Amino acid sequence: MIEIIDLHKKLSGQTVLKGIDLVINRGETLTIIGRSGEGKSVLLKHIIGLFRPDSGNIRVDGENITRHKTSDLYRLRRRFGVLFQGSALFDSLTVGENVGLALREHKTFPEYEIRRIVAEKLARVDLKGAENKKPAELSGGMKKRVGLARAIAMSPEYILYDEPTTGLDPITADSINDLIIQLKTDLNITSIAVTHDMASAYKISDRIAMLFDGRIIAIGTPEEIKNSDSEAVQQFVTGKAKGPITDF
Repeated sequence: MIEIIDLHKKLSGQTVLKGIDLVINRGETLTIIGRSGEGKSVLLKHIIGLFRPDSGNIRVDGENITRHKTSDLYRLRRRFGVLFQGSALFDSLTVGENVGLALREHKTFPEYEIRRIVAEKLARVDLKGAENKKPAELSGGMKKRVGLARAIAMSPEYILYDEPTTGLDPITADSINDLIIQLKTDLNITSIAVTHDMASAYKISDRIAMLFDGRIIAIGTPEEIKNSDSEAVQQFVTGKAKGPITDF
C-alpha cells in the first residue's frame, strides 16, 4: 500500500504538485491520467525517492520514505520495477544482459541462476530465446516487452509504468495492455501507470486518477471516470479542444 499525503513540489520556480493526496491499494492497478507537463512522471519519481518533496509525505507499506537516507532508498527501490517510456534499453548490451542488469549489479545470484531467471522472465513476456539479440534488432513492441522483463527481474512488489503504450500501433499497444493485466494476475503486483492513452487506461485499470493543475481532481473506476461530471475530466477523456483545459 502506498499513501501520498499533501505532496507539494516546485521545479525551476514553478509549482508542479500542489497538495497531492492519493492511496494506491495493494494488488490494484491505478492509472494516473493528465496532460503532458502536469507532473505525472514527477509524481512517479517521488514514489521511488528520486525526488524529495518540498512538503508532504509518502508512505510505502507504512514506511515514511520522505525521511529515508540514501541507503534506505536504495533498499526501497529493490521492491520496485519500472517500465520506462522509451524502454531505456542499453544498445551496447544484449537482451539477456539488459534483463539481468540489476541482478548482476546487486550480485544477488550466481551467474547460472541469473541466466535461468532471465530466460524465465523473457518467456513470461513471450520473448523466449531472445537473450542474444541486440535492441537494434527489435521492434518497438519487442523493446517494451524486454523492458517489462527487466522490470520484473528482481520479483518486485510494485511496478511503475511510464507511458507503456506510447509510440506503438494500436494492435501492439493492446498486446502490451494484455501483458500488463496478465503480470498483475500472475505475480500479484501492485501497478501504477501514467498515460495519455485512454483506451489503455480503461482496459488495464482498477481505478483511474486525473491530475490537473497540480492536484488530483477525480478518482474512480474506469466507468466512473468515463461518466464523470467534471468538465475537465470529460474534456480530457474525450479529447476535445474546448474546455477548462487550455492548450498553453
